[in-house]
Amino acid sequence: MTGRYRWSGGNRVELLVEGKQFIPRMLQVIEEARETLLLEFYMVSSGDVADQFISALIRASKRGVRVCWLIDDFGGRKFRTQDSEKLMQGGVQVRRYNPISLFKLASNLVRDHRKLMIADQRIGFIGGTGISDEYLRSNSEEGALAWQDVMLQVQGAVVADMVQLFSRQWLNSGGVMPPVTPQETARLGDALARVTEVEGLKLQQIKRSFVHHVKQANERVWLATAYFMPAFSVRRSLRLAAQRGVDVRLIVAGPDTDHPWVYHASKRYYRRLLQAGVRIFEYQPSFLHTKLGLCDNWVSVGSCNLDHWNLRWNLEANLEVVEPQLTQAVEQLLNSDMSRSYEVIYAHWCKRPWYQKLREVSWSLLCQLLLKIR
Repeated sequence: MTGRYRWSGGNRVELLVEGKQFIPRMLQVIEEARETLLLEFYMVSSGDVADQFISALIRASKRGVRVCWLIDDFGGRKFRTQDSEKLMQGGVQVRRYNPISLFKLASNLVRDHRKLMIADQRIGFIGGTGISDEYLRSNSEEGALAWQDVMLQVQGAVVADMVQLFSRQWLNSGGVMPPVTPQETARLGDALARVTEVEGLKLQQIKRSFVHHVKQANERVWLATAYFMPAFSVRRSLRLAAQRGVDVRLIVAGPDTDHPWVYHASKRYYRRLLQAGVRIFEYQPSFLHTKLGLCDNWVSVGSCNLDHWNLRWNLEANLEVVEPQLTQAVEQLLNSDMSRSYEVIYAHWCKRPWYQKLREVSWSLLCQLLLKIR
């Protein structure tokens, strides 16, 4: 479970639930920044939310803040060129991670899936959101609810590791880092925290750490994930935990999802998990985009879905935290999400119609073919 970053104490960590809570908070921090703003986001789409960030970042730049924004080229495909130009004209440094090119072939599949923001090297945000209207839309917009997601607001020594995490990819993408000065590490809270990563097959720390904590769990393993296509080691650890009496629950996206084919293909994994005693809940109100793990009192929040694709191709970043108040907040959130979910019961699952089974097998075979891409 070795990685670049170690556990640090004395951090303050707050769980922010849904865009209506974390987007205004992030914008407020941008307005209060005085030295640097570092942003790294996979999904960036032009619209009302992006416009708010563009305006806030340009205002920050005009008052002397050094602003750097790394956007994944594929995730930012709906971010208009004129919006990027507006940012750069306003003094914001904008870089695209791994620009799409026909000549790169399979290298185009390597994506920066991280979601983080750091202000003045003191306040960090990390989680699963994008800068897009999906996270803040109202019921009136085509009857759709905002995507369900979470972010952590972080202060303390661990923020320095988030700066290093950003710096590595920013420099690799041709950016110039603003001066980074050592920050005081005064005790701001009671949270133990550390940054964990995935860099494709080269570095699988998030997966290894999750499997380790599942194996060590005595009471519960609760996992919320948007795309349930888990690696074999993850599935096996969940089954074994349930078989030894641990309360294992999965909250996954229901039929409201941006990738219906994943929703159907993921069901190939249900049978053995249900037989082992794992409880599975499909979230109903909107698209569950959360990536959140709870093993006893250990919490992991970030960008990684623990699925085959994320672990093979993507850059991912999570924050692991041990702190009683955060554990309680996560427990309350997941209980609320499960109360708004459809629980898959094994007896009913076995009676699903043949055409549903055929659809699941078909999409599952396609997913397996895609994973063979080199």
